[in-house]
Amino acid sequence: MKTNKIHNVTHSGLKAPKDYFDNLEDRFMTEIKLNEAAKNSGFKAPEGYFETLEDCILNQVSEKETTKVIPLFSKKNLLYISSIAAAVLLLFNLSITKTETSWDNLDADTVENYILEENVGTYDIASLLLDNEITEDAFAFLEVTDEAMEGYFLEHTSAEDLITK
Repeated sequence: MKTNKIHNVTHSGLKAPKDYFDNLEDRFMTEIKLNEAAKNSGFKAPEGYFETLEDCILNQVSEKETTKVIPLFSKKNLLYISSIAAAVLLLFNLSITKTETSWDNLDADTVENYILEENVGTYDIASLLLDNEITEDAFAFLEVTDEAMEGYFLEHTSAEDLITK
């Protein structure tokens, strides 16, 4: 900065707004009145209020009893409602379906598949038959051919079993 021409400066470069000094006194007085009004706002804390505030709050909070919250959907009510719904559903389901199962409705293939898949043995089947059901008359109408007998023996017996001494 050039300091050698400072003594020749005739103008500072600062300007005051127009009519700034005309109402300056009114503005100062208004500011002083506002500051005085703010000092006497009418709100004052009692003596020792902030020192005892924490203890008062803690006493009020700790003295309150917690209320018991009863949920709308408790496990007990849900169990009752679901058991009643299941009973009603079972009642309707059993009353609607009145189909009777009989031996006549079963296919031979269904029974055969059941016996093969469930490993039902001959002793299990024999235990279901009564003695009076097993008579010669029950088997008299069956015709067994020689080829069927031969196939049965080949599948179910070994050569040692067929040799008689």
